[in-house]
Amino acid sequence: MFTPSVTALLMASSVVTAHAEVNRQTPAHHAPKILVVLTNHDQYPSRHDKTGLWLTELTHFTDVVEAAGYQTVWVSPNGGAVPLDERSLGWLYLDASAKRHLKSAAFQHKLAYTFAISQVDPQQFQAIYLTGGHGVMWDFPDNRSLQRAAEQIYAQGGVVSAVCHGVSGLVNLKDPQGQWLINQRAVTGFSNREEWLSGMNSQVPFFLEDTLKQRGATYQQSWIPFTSYVVTDGRLVTGQNPQSPKAVAQAVVKLLQAKAVPIP
Repeated sequence: MFTPSVTALLMASSVVTAHAEVNRQTPAHHAPKILVVLTNHDQYPSRHDKTGLWLTELTHFTDVVEAAGYQTVWVSPNGGAVPLDERSLGWLYLDASAKRHLKSAAFQHKLAYTFAISQVDPQQFQAIYLTGGHGVMWDFPDNRSLQRAAEQIYAQGGVVSAVCHGVSGLVNLKDPQGQWLINQRAVTGFSNREEWLSGMNSQVPFFLEDTLKQRGATYQQSWIPFTSYVVTDGRLVTGQNPQSPKAVAQAVVKLLQAKAVPIP
């Protein structure tokens, strides 16, 4: 576990510096902030390759929101290093932007020294975004610090968003009235069909689609698997799969830039 200490504070200071470098197109103290949550988990139950963050679910989102003038602050359940899903680094998935980020020292520094989510103040953020990769299925759903941050951001009028398996971080969230946040809400997330087609059905601790439905959500998905699909319901934005983070980012920016954020 990540324990705050003098060393941790020095690491946090260096991360702030890296954030400023990456986001120097907008003043760090004035740019509105989006909290980006990443995984620390890299183990499958029986596969030899590693899971972790699906890289473009980070880069495609941050490219869009940072270009729109938002500052992103990266956190993880434990703080520290974020592993990258090995499959996400294959030639089929890496575009020019993702390759450019991988070559950036500042980008690699931010991945190596994320804040623990318990260290940040949710009141400073207008939105939260939960990235995916199978790793999140293990360290997102039951993390109380993540839950508190997302619930507070939502309660103060902010936007809660997630993509692909990152939607698993929403299943235990509650609204200000103490009800499941996704109950009777339209959402999407990695589908059962996509889990089977990807060959990962025997690895996941639960099927996301089934769990969303069990929480009372109105689950929606694209007719064609592995194509971009996003659902916006009030201030809740969800994307189905790794093809969806750009559209999720665009929907989040649209809500944040609106004069009146819709409140359910």
